[in-house]
Order: sequence, then structure tokens, then C-alpha cells
Amino acid sequence: MPASPLEEYNRKRDFNKTAEPSGAKSPPSANPVFVVQKHLASHLHYDFRLEIDGVLKSWAVPKGPSASPKEKRLAVATEDHPMQYASFEGVIPAGEYGAGKVIVWDRGTFQNLKDGKTLEESYSTGHLVINLQGEKLKGGYSLLRTKMGWLMVKMEDEFARPLSDILNEQPASVISGKLVEEI
Repeated sequence: MPASPLEEYNRKRDFNKTAEPSGAKSPPSANPVFVVQKHLASHLHYDFRLEIDGVLKSWAVPKGPSASPKEKRLAVATEDHPMQYASFEGVIPAGEYGAGKVIVWDRGTFQNLKDGKTLEESYSTGHLVINLQGEKLKGGYSLLRTKMGWLMVKMEDEFARPLSDILNEQPASVISGKLVEEI
């Protein structure tokens, strides 16, 4: 077990070369945040991050999040990221871990919907049920750990859009308004 939840994150990066933020664990906030970053690296994917216990728990979602409850999306757990990463947009230089372009595709706050369990407990047991209040993603989502990784699924609610292709309908950054290719 690493001494710090961000040990792996810091070890993988040369902060003299990358503009990514270094960081330490932050105090938990009253309104936890989430962020979805569109990452054009060796393969285009989306990084889904949830504030849990002062860090951003992170998953790479190859096909990106969906607004349709009919679509289960693979979410591969990655190393924890510092809270400062929630606003990172830019280019990770060639030769660095995760080299490529990054935009903040969506961001907002979220609530834990699991009665009687903290976010930390839900993460540890492998089943998070959350309500997102983002600029693009809204409503209930479930993250379930399986033998193959995690699954991210939109829950049936007033924000479900079964026929939506939200990734292509709204491709730009919520911070800069740019497409990932324009970074």
C-alpha cells in the first residue's frame, strides 16, 4: 500500500516536463466534485474522476460516459489524482505518462445515493451509486466493480436519454469551449 494515495500519480510524472499539477491529499469538501476529461492520447478515451476522501478516484472510460441506461460502459480504474487535476486542460508532452491532449469535457458536483454507506465504503466494496449535477451529465449513475474492471451505467431517471449520443452532440470543453483537437 502506498504511503500516500498520490504516490503512484507523482511517481509516474516528471513535473519539470509536464504542466500537470503535482499534489497532496486535500481535505474533503462539503460538496464533492466530479470531472470528465476527454483525453486524446494513444487512444481517445474519457477519464471519469470522483472526489473521494480528498483525492480524485479515477477511471479510464474507453467509450466515454453515456446518457442511456441501456449502455454499460467499461471503466478501468487508474491511479488517484490530486484535486487540482479537476481543472487541468492542456498537452501532456510526448514521452510522458499519458502523453496527449486533455480537455475538461464536463464537471460538477455529486451526491452519494447509498444510504448507510460513505463514499469510501462504497468505493471499497465496489459499488457506487451517485447523483451527478454536471454541465452535461446529470442524474443517477452506478459504478460497479466486476472481475473485468468497473462498469459505469446511467440509471433510469428524468435525465436518461436512451437515444442520445451526448459525446458527439456536445464535444467541447466546459472550460475553454475548445475541442480536444484544438488544444
